[in-house]
Amino acid sequence: MESYEPECLSSAQLAAMRRSLTSGRGALTRRSLLRASGMGALALGGMATLGACGIPPAKRADAGAPSDDRSAEEKEVTFSNWTEYMDVSEDEKGRPTLEAFTKRTGIRVKYTEDINDNVEFFGKIKPQLAAGQNTGRDLICVTDWLAARIIRLGWAQKLDPSNLPHAFANVSAQFRTPDWDPGRAYSYPWTGIPTVIAYNVKATGGRKVDSVTQLLDDPKLKGRVSFLSEMRDTIGMTLLDQGKDPGKFTDTDFDGAIGRLQKAVDKKQIRRFTGNDYTADLSKGDIAACVGWAGDIIQLQADNPDIRFTIPAAGYITSSDNLLVPAQARHKTNAEKLIDYYYEPPVAAQLAAYINYVCPVDGVRDELARIDESMASNTLILPDREMAAKSRSFRSLSTKEETAYEEKFAKLIGA
Repeated sequence: MESYEPECLSSAQLAAMRRSLTSGRGALTRRSLLRASGMGALALGGMATLGACGIPPAKRADAGAPSDDRSAEEKEVTFSNWTEYMDVSEDEKGRPTLEAFTKRTGIRVKYTEDINDNVEFFGKIKPQLAAGQNTGRDLICVTDWLAARIIRLGWAQKLDPSNLPHAFANVSAQFRTPDWDPGRAYSYPWTGIPTVIAYNVKATGGRKVDSVTQLLDDPKLKGRVSFLSEMRDTIGMTLLDQGKDPGKFTDTDFDGAIGRLQKAVDKKQIRRFTGNDYTADLSKGDIAACVGWAGDIIQLQADNPDIRFTIPAAGYITSSDNLLVPAQARHKTNAEKLIDYYYEPPVAAQLAAYINYVCPVDGVRDELARIDESMASNTLILPDREMAAKSRSFRSLSTKEETAYEEKFAKLIGA
């Protein structure tokens, strides 16, 4: 496990985080574009914490050691999650799956929607983790790049497979072996977040748009194309289009993707680089086609039948939000039981029907069809085998790589 290094971020990295918080995936809603609400000063405070170097330069040797698990005598678990990321009853007064878990196991769940963005949340829990202290949370849900960092620093507890029979058996193949946690020793995915090509069929004159090459070169789309201001999504999709693997690319490959996009910028093929604010332009037809997030597309399609999506033959990028047990958590076994519960297909289907993101659990199709047939057939929620095979993840980056890549990307998009 690596030693802890103070997070002294470059100006490019801080700028990338600001983009994510204000309009990018950090501002994406988990169901109704509300994720950015309540961020404000807390988000900026989180960036200040990350940018500072006030934490001692080495992590405690025992920071990642197993905690004194009190699950047997204390039938409770504290779970921190994102806003709108859990099923709610029709009267909005209860959380059916959590209540069913408590009824079955006797374990009371203290469920808190206190994650507004990854940066702010990490800033909140980082001092306690670095000091080897309990964060007050037994289970957290963070995006893959932050999950990777927490695991790398030794601040997540290794999970006990004997408490996770459903999770081990049912996690989908496309989520089973991320490079930052091979075999899911420390984490399990809560949802997947696909990056796809979206287009307004009315704005394209009935034409289908199905590749990054078409976005970058089709003269009929000139000036009506957008890409995302999140580096991993835009570069990842471009690498795939160039026949490169986003999980194994080199500096030369990255520079090639930057150059490819720069040509499209120079000839004004690309209208702009956006966060999730592309949704309004796409719906109106001001943007004819773009690289976008599946969660947005599902919501747009509900109101606008002209919105379509495609999965490029070259593949697409999928990121994930992931469950981890922080170091020194008091109720590790109870947290593992809760993780495993959400990998039972009937429970996973109930959750997927509410949040509408990719379900990482195999065997839920029939269960979801009983709830809503249209959701069961929506490949943005349940990827079919062909679509899942095209999913790729952007590889983990070293601090040096992230700094260099974000600087180059910021220059490209004019940030």
